[in-house]
Amino acid sequence: MKMNIYPCSMEASRALIRYLVQKLSDAPEKVFNIAFSGGSTPLKMFDLWANEYADITPWERIRFWWVDERCVEPRSPESNYGQMKRVLLDQVGIPEEHIFRIYGEDDPKKEAKRYSDLVKKFLPIRNKCPLFDLVLLGIGEDGHTSSIFIGQEELLSSPEIYAVSTHPVTKQKRVALTGASIINAEQTIFFVTGAEKQKVVCELYLSGDINPAAYIAHRANNVEFFLDEAAAGEKDNSLFK
Repeated sequence: MKMNIYPCSMEASRALIRYLVQKLSDAPEKVFNIAFSGGSTPLKMFDLWANEYADITPWERIRFWWVDERCVEPRSPESNYGQMKRVLLDQVGIPEEHIFRIYGEDDPKKEAKRYSDLVKKFLPIRNKCPLFDLVLLGIGEDGHTSSIFIGQEELLSSPEIYAVSTHPVTKQKRVALTGASIINAEQTIFFVTGAEKQKVVCELYLSGDINPAAYIAHRANNVEFFLDEAAAGEKDNSLFK
């Protein structure tokens, strides 16, 4: 695991955007299939991307997929797709054929199957799993990632590509990319900011498979973290040296 640590969440966001743009620039003939997570942390990054880096991003070479989605209408403020659409996709004019959203408004089981089939149709297969070029993940304070919560560890090794998960408190259904498909990706990036995430980041780094995020971080390919100092913990970042 490589830890990239920045003074604040805005600088961590900018660094991640520049990193993604550079990856695209380094492979000018390649189309990148990227699975994006939702939530407040990437939403701020999406806003910066649209307002500060739109002109230098080769949008035509990104295919937009989702790591997970809440089972809500796309117009709902809880929709991961809806949030990204309003803040980024609409702002930079991404063609509809480059956007592959999860239909959160449909039956979760049927949608998990439909979206899995869609991924298999468009992505290459390696190790019997789809091969995303990059998966962008967050981490919840409880250690969940990709809507795979503690108590639902069967989704980490599920043979399905996408499956239905349930939020342990609200009982809201979600459609989530499973562990095997995340681990199979060419690269996995965890984007985590805020002091409330310090404890879970520290535990993940120092411990074993204590939660779904740790399980994936210890097994996925080319894992990098983009953190602000608050999430990293100590201001001198000595933990990660």
